[in-house]
Amino acid sequence: MAWKDAWTRVFTSGAKVSGVSSVVQEDDNLPLRARVGSVIALQKTPILRAQAQGSLVVAPSDDETLIRAISRVRTEMDGKLYRYYLGTGEDDQAEKFIEVYVNAKDEVAELTYYSRLCRLIPETNEDQAIFSGEAGYGLGDLHYTLWRFQLEDLGWPLDALDATFLDQDHVQYQRMIGDPYAEYVAPFRASETRIDSSDGSQGLRQQLIYVPYVRALAGEDKELLLISTEVVESVNGDRNKRGIFVDFMVGIPIELERLVVQ
Repeated sequence: MAWKDAWTRVFTSGAKVSGVSSVVQEDDNLPLRARVGSVIALQKTPILRAQAQGSLVVAPSDDETLIRAISRVRTEMDGKLYRYYLGTGEDDQAEKFIEVYVNAKDEVAELTYYSRLCRLIPETNEDQAIFSGEAGYGLGDLHYTLWRFQLEDLGWPLDALDATFLDQDHVQYQRMIGDPYAEYVAPFRASETRIDSSDGSQGLRQQLIYVPYVRALAGEDKELLLISTEVVESVNGDRNKRGIFVDFMVGIPIELERLVVQ
């Protein structure tokens, strides 16, 4: 089954997913001295410039200045990966976060701002296999094609779609990992533990299966597309709250000097 068919069938199924997860860490000794509730000042110039070049990224609103949650993403890569959430995607919040990569020297090496493009619910075994890499195609393919009609169905503004697609009916992203000539590589796997309160009493725990993709924008900038299957294991320590969904996150790299955490 093609990616486009999987998207269409999964998204139009009308199913909904419950949140899920747990956390035991406190928000001490984090990069940039961030804590849950910290105020951030993010210069939006790179985001606005990317939007002008056709990016689908959504800038944080003027009232999205608090870190509402912090997560640690544990991967096999050297260094550490954190996410500072301006919105968790729950309670009518749009999911937005700043991903912070700390290298093996314990230096903040990369910042990427992400906003959610959409969330899908893979209900069938076939859909779950496609979005988990178990099918041997789908998530991990060399290219991912995003079709204009898919975003029209999601209710995206026509002027934003015109800026992105111009006179085309699709845009194409290329996989950022693995052999650049391989038609398919297995997705990365990681675990994410998110705390929604400073004492760690609220939050979630989930497994991630993900692949980063990228495309060139109309200017010199690039846009990332992080496709991530998230298998929720618990929410606020309750392991009865489980779920599986696929998040499509659009990202823009930002320079360290453009972010201040207070």
